[in-house]
Amino acid sequence: MTLISKLLPILTKIGDKDLPEPWQLGFQDAASPVMEEIIYFHDQIMFMLTIIITTVLWLIVRALAAKSYHRYLVDGTLLEIVWTIIPAILLVFLAFPSLKLLYLMDEIMDPAMTIKAIGHQWYWSYEYSDYGDETIEFDSYMVPSSDLNTGDFRLIEVDNRLVVPINTHIRVLVTGADVLHSFAVPSLAIKMDAVPGRLNQTSFFVKRPGTFYGQCSEICGANHSFMPIVVEAVSLSRFINWVVSQQE
Repeated sequence: MTLISKLLPILTKIGDKDLPEPWQLGFQDAASPVMEEIIYFHDQIMFMLTIIITTVLWLIVRALAAKSYHRYLVDGTLLEIVWTIIPAILLVFLAFPSLKLLYLMDEIMDPAMTIKAIGHQWYWSYEYSDYGDETIEFDSYMVPSSDLNTGDFRLIEVDNRLVVPINTHIRVLVTGADVLHSFAVPSLAIKMDAVPGRLNQTSFFVKRPGTFYGQCSEICGANHSFMPIVVEAVSLSRFINWVVSQQE
């Protein structure tokens, strides 16, 4: 019972977080509609790819094992037509959902709030400028391993999280203060370059509460791997209380 009582708080804290797992092969759990569409499209492509690879390998094996198949794989007008039409049809089936998904990813809805993310060597700064004359701004540094609490994760925890409300269209303006960075959160389908002197924008819509982890995915210097991103999605009431506390 002593071991269980010690592990229970840790497991409970881990269960509230969305982050990569050891030896994980698939995507992280989706927290936005765009990420759900990306995973669904990926599964469709993998299904079609499995059928194509299986069919082609079967034909190759049969061609090597039996001479009667060799003539149909190497020579023949009908074979040329089939090998041309089938890939063209498959590409059409892949092109339409792919273009639709690209359009959804680039579409910027009328945002309910705007956040500015600034990449530095090697930390992130955030600015909330939708709350009157007073702008909420803070820096977000990685928590050193010696300062981690029980249940925290090494190299991806930060001292100040990016807090956002759920079920809200959020626009993120991304830029860099010194060199190229990249603002990336896989669970929210976000990946946008932070370019010095340029303001890029992306958006996301969080469907559920949780803590979502990302990192700078641009090689930006010696401490490139030590500037994580932590997005904490909370209810609207909790977000309002957080804004009030930051303004005070």
